[in-house]
Amino acid sequence: MDALLDQIKQEIKSTPIKLFMKGTKEMPMCGFSNTVVQVLNHYGADFSATNVLEDPAIRVKLTEYSNWPTIPQLFVNGEFIGGCDIVVELHQKGELTDILNQSID
Repeated sequence: MDALLDQIKQEIKSTPIKLFMKGTKEMPMCGFSNTVVQVLNHYGADFSATNVLEDPAIRVKLTEYSNWPTIPQLFVNGEFIGGCDIVVELHQKGELTDILNQSID
């Protein structure tokens, strides 16, 4: 299982915008994942997504790593941003643009 945690950490570090979600970018499998995908698409964000439904162990290890109990989980430049509610709140406040723009620098 430590190999899986290392893999998760590597994915987060090596991808400027990383979303762990239920389903895929093209076919989200829950409303919360779909909402975050739609918000990221609104900004034209180039992001990588991992479907946590493919391996239940990913969800367990990700939750241990981020200390966040729910999916989806968004990371930008290796930093945990939050789940659906936080992403939507940042979007509504106009703060998500600055966070996503940091991934380009």
